Amino acid sequence: MTKIIDGNELSKQIKSEIKERINVLKDKGLIPGLGVVLVGDDPASHVYVRMKEKDCEEVGIYTETKRLPKDTPQQEIIDIVDSFNSDEKFHGILVQHPLPGHMDEVEVFDRILPAKDVDGFHPFNVGKLLIGDNTFVACTPYGVMEMLTRSGYSPEGKHAVIVGRSTIVGKPLAALLVQKDKHANATVTICHSRTKDLGEITRTADILIAAIGSPRFIKADMVRDGAVVIDVGVNRIDDPSRKSGYRLVGDVDYEAVLDKVEAITPVPGGVGPMTRTMLLNNTTLSAENSLK
Repeated sequence: MTKIIDGNELSKQIKSEIKERINVLKDKGLIPGLGVVLVGDDPASHVYVRMKEKDCEEVGIYTETKRLPKDTPQQEIIDIVDSFNSDEKFHGILVQHPLPGHMDEVEVFDRILPAKDVDGFHPFNVGKLLIGDNTFVACTPYGVMEMLTRSGYSPEGKHAVIVGRSTIVGKPLAALLVQKDKHANATVTICHSRTKDLGEITRTADILIAAIGSPRFIKADMVRDGAVVIDVGVNRIDDPSRKSGYRLVGDVDYEAVLDKVEAITPVPGGVGPMTRTMLLNNTTLSAENSLK
């Protein structure tokens, strides 16, 4: 029977561990703090930030969110980031992606101090990840690695195929999987929109990770029998039967693939909760680092 890798359940376990670490910090007079910048009116971003705020409250992290209109000048965003950088009560800073089109995202994200870059996007932390040094890791790739390890599916010696080469999922995840580490040591192939004979490659995967942003892109004939499938994608599709008029599906054709794989993550309830939980972990880690 196929194992459903439950991201909600795993995140509960990790949150419990984070709470214990935060209690230790509180005994030392320190409360982890997360500063958030939310610009514009993207509905998904607003929902995501509200969920993050709820997560922070649950584990005991102080959080403060600056909600700004989409026509806010970029310099004002940079000034807020600078204020979070200099304020000792904030150990982590999150600028919610995406920013409005008139802004230079790279310039804004790079303004965050690497020591407070709990999203793991700063070039300094990306470089440290690539060479295998301790650093903040982007939350979604970090969550995927935790899902594999905690579910008993070690990547060691396995062929991992990643479909998608984004800088926030595909590339950092490849860097994690290939590390010389007991929880990694995989052979990694990255596929993307220019890959030829994609199905021939994905069928060789012991671990197949879909992060391409296309609903139900990975079909059953693209997946090897007995593979472990991690679906990072979250896509809205029309569904007149729902009150909202839509529903969420992943990058994998879940129903078609379900019976042929050893394990799979659902959408929703798979990678998503783990991404938010690793943000809590990184913020707590930053607070711990501040005591050293």
